[in-house]
Amino acid sequence: MTLEENLAHLPDLSSRPAVALETTVLTHGMPYPQNVECALACEDAIRKNGGEPYTIGIINGEIKIGLTKAEIEDLGKNMNAMKVSRRDLPYCIAKGLNGSTTVAATMILAKKAHIRVFSTGGIGGVHRGFNETMDVSSDLNEFAKTDVNVICAGPKAILDIPRTLEYLETQGIAVIGYKTKKAPLFYTSTSKYDLEQWADSPLELAKILHNNKVLGLNQGSLILNPVPSKYSLDADWVEERIEEAIKMMEKDNIHGKDVTPYLLSKLVGLTGGKSLETNMALIENNAALGGALAKELLGLEK
Repeated sequence: MTLEENLAHLPDLSSRPAVALETTVLTHGMPYPQNVECALACEDAIRKNGGEPYTIGIINGEIKIGLTKAEIEDLGKNMNAMKVSRRDLPYCIAKGLNGSTTVAATMILAKKAHIRVFSTGGIGGVHRGFNETMDVSSDLNEFAKTDVNVICAGPKAILDIPRTLEYLETQGIAVIGYKTKKAPLFYTSTSKYDLEQWADSPLELAKILHNNKVLGLNQGSLILNPVPSKYSLDADWVEERIEEAIKMMEKDNIHGKDVTPYLLSKLVGLTGGKSLETNMALIENNAALGGALAKELLGLEK
């Protein structure tokens, strides 16, 4: 199948309460079998809240909008898929590889299927040590290019948070807190960073996103949904372990797209598994909001 034929056969989900899910969490974010358990739990959470889940990935060079349970299991068990962002899509497809999609790549492919809502764990951003590495995730630029709305539990705590938030502001991206006026930071439900926009219900969120579309802004919005308080970790305690993980990373000479999966993996051990438990909880919590939001958004736009 050529790429042209593949794209022509992608579903048009504009009339469905569709929610996109990424696959990098399967191959680079969690160990097996927790990764597969989490992916399937997210799909169930979306359905329970009125949405329809569509896990996105690339299988043998073919774009898949809605992986089967067997495909999710295979990706999660083998963990040998290429980590695919915007720049990697043409290569992965041409080579006929299996690819797990990052936030940026998932947004691009979700747009091809007319999916408006995408639920993930946390977004990439400006990495610590930016002055030396110039390392900024392509996730941030994608919001200004692709009008898919992303729900997450905040920028990953391993990032340079002030610079990440400033970068989003510079790009003109709406960053909306869900039932919070403080930016959550992935493992922790709150922080010292104030938000300028917030919403208290899925319907209120849907109205904001609908207005974005009507105004023709042609960009995505970022919805920050705090991890449930029972799973929220102490920020200072987490920061100490992040700094320890960063020292390990520097010693092992890890760079580029390997940084985030490396640090997340090290944190599992350094936190005694607590970071993994929190990660799974926040991803499922975001999926539940995604289902409710997609349902409300479709109701407004019918």
